[in-house]
Amino acid sequence: MTDGAPLLRPGAVTSIGSLPHRDADTAAAFVVRHHPTLPAAPQLPRRSRLEGMVVQAVRGIPGVALDADGNLTVDVGELNPNAEVQPTFDSASHAGLLAFLSLVAGRDEPVKLQLTGPITLGLALTDAGAPAELAFDVAAAAVRAEGRALLELVRRRLPEAPLLVFLDEPGLVRAVEEPLGVDPEQIVDDLSSALAVLEEDAVTGVHCCGPTDWRLASAAGATVLSLPVDLDSVLASAGPLNTHLDRGGWIAWGVVPTHEPLGTDPDRLWRRLSTVWCELVQAGCDPIQLRTQAMVTPACGLAGHGVTQAARALRLATRVAERVTDQAVAARLSAGA
Repeated sequence: MTDGAPLLRPGAVTSIGSLPHRDADTAAAFVVRHHPTLPAAPQLPRRSRLEGMVVQAVRGIPGVALDADGNLTVDVGELNPNAEVQPTFDSASHAGLLAFLSLVAGRDEPVKLQLTGPITLGLALTDAGAPAELAFDVAAAAVRAEGRALLELVRRRLPEAPLLVFLDEPGLVRAVEEPLGVDPEQIVDDLSSALAVLEEDAVTGVHCCGPTDWRLASAAGATVLSLPVDLDSVLASAGPLNTHLDRGGWIAWGVVPTHEPLGTDPDRLWRRLSTVWCELVQAGCDPIQLRTQAMVTPACGLAGHGVTQAARALRLATRVAERVTDQAVAARLSAGA
């Protein structure tokens, strides 16, 4: 786990990645305008299917082919975790990222990036017909290669900016729902190896948009765990979250739901977060750590919303984040910090 002190601050607001925009320059300007302190490079799956998270991740993997619609097929005989992977960051698959880097070129303040994690990619390869063990080995190697290439690309435009990089892992939801064909130790190892590459030049996080076993991501060494504010699923992982906070880890709270109506009332979202915090304190978490090691995001990407709704989601997140910051300051004062 890398020390995120120079980059992370209580109540920092960012987004998860995907946006509904079809124009890359407009999307880049959108994130800088709506959360300028920690803007996130956008993914634009509505602009092109090639900007879907799995499609971005498989380009350059020997033995994996994509058709014109972005559907993938695998040649099991060509899959090899030791084969050289050549990640591609071009305007076909990464227009949002490239436009963002052009817009913020030379910035020396933090930015947030993300890439598809090895568990989600491994499941995609398994679903396409690859044996599970081979699929996860290939996925882990591919994500490490993409992580190195992403850092190299970003540093050409942002040599001084502190970086926060999330592994996007919706596949971790399946880890608690069904057997994945690999044991939990391999899941932790695959996450850890990808995070280790990123930690060479970034603070790292793992995002999952649904209920999962957060022991896996915490054991892998992520500095930030990014999760929706859902009382039942959060309490199910109270122990791992407490351990994570005790180690100096942070939580990015997905306060704005993205799979239900957004509403217009930040008070409702703040009450939901406050209730979760109160229950976590009852379960043994430190109330000061919950407030001073907290970031704020929408619960997931915003590509399923309209542009106006996406803007509202980020405004709501910002309103809740202001209260998180106030609570963090109060908590520190009460502790004599």
